[in-house]
This record gives sequence, structure tokens and C-alpha cells, in this order.
Amino acid sequence: MKKITKIVGVILLFAAITSPSIAQAQLLKGGYFNVDWQFNIPIGNDYANRGSGWGMNFEGGYYIIPQMSLGLYVSYHTNNKYIGEQVLHLSSTESLYADQQHSIYQVPFGMAARWRFIEYGMFEPYIAVKLGAMYARMESETQVYTYYDKSWGFNVQPELGMTFYPMPSKRIGMHLAIYYNYSTNKSKVLTYNIDGYNNIGFHLGLSF
Repeated sequence: MKKITKIVGVILLFAAITSPSIAQAQLLKGGYFNVDWQFNIPIGNDYANRGSGWGMNFEGGYYIIPQMSLGLYVSYHTNNKYIGEQVLHLSSTESLYADQQHSIYQVPFGMAARWRFIEYGMFEPYIAVKLGAMYARMESETQVYTYYDKSWGFNVQPELGMTFYPMPSKRIGMHLAIYYNYSTNKSKVLTYNIDGYNNIGFHLGLSF
């Protein structure tokens, strides 16, 4: 519960900081703000590789030229995987027999650059690159103990998306994007290791 509270606090702080700039950007018709539900699938490791919809994405930016915008992003995601009872050989003298609930928590954030192909149309396709940092927590929960490792790393996320404005003059629309996310975080819990976090997924939400 404490982890969720901290994550929500970070997201609310980001929204509070960006709200004034969002309002000004809307008045100038040069900005956007996305609030998305996120579906995410970890790839390249089998620790917690189940796809899940336990995520959100927030992004705001301003078009410094008609085609290109610069802004900020922050997202949050949780992936889980249940492991049945098994024996883990921790060392030559230690073993653990237990079932486990594996979890991975990821919070990437940083700068976002976007290039749109159509200006102020009903459909605005774009490509984007996001660069920043990522906080991750790798966790294994047993009936008695919870084992975890926290890490920080560099984050990069290319994205291909589309914003649909039913009434382009109102600048309120639907947002859809697919992404690939990579971070350099390294984590180790019990006998499990992750060297670099790889994810694919999509955002679906509202754009203002």
C-alpha cells in the first residue's frame, strides 16, 4: 500500500506541476496533455512476463514548431506472475522451498519529443522518442517473507501513435499509441536476475 501511495503521489505532483502550462498551451493552441490507460508486456525475461493492464501514462508537451513538440512524461506499471512450490538453491548450504508471487514495478519518466505528420486535423499521426530515467522494484513474495531489489537506470522509449479529434477546433480527442520501452536497470532477487528491462505495449486514453 505504501508503494502505491508513493507512485500516486509522484503522478499527482507531475499533474499539478504541468497543469498551468497545459492551460496556457491550450489557449495558444500549441500544446497537448494525454491521460492514458496502459497495457504492458515484459519481454526478454521470464521472471514476471505476463502482460497486464495495471498501468497509467501521463504526458504533456508544447509544439515549438507546427510539427515538433517537446514535453514531459511519467508512467507506472505492474506485472505479476505466480510460481508454484519449488526448491531454490540459494547457496551450497541454503535452500528455499516455497511458492512465490513475482512482481515487477516500473516507473519511467523524463523528456518527450514528438513529430506529427498532420497539423490540427481530425487525425494526427505521430512518432515520438522519450528519454529519461526509470525506477524499478523487482519483488518475490512468499508466505513468510518478501524479497526485493530496487534499481535505477536510463530509459528510452520510441512510440508510434495517433490522436483522433472529432472536432479539431475543440482539441479534445482520443489517443492511441504503441511503444517499445527499454531501461538499463539491473536487478537480482534470490536466484533470479534481470539485466535490462524490455517492454512492449500500448496507451489508450484522452488527449486535451
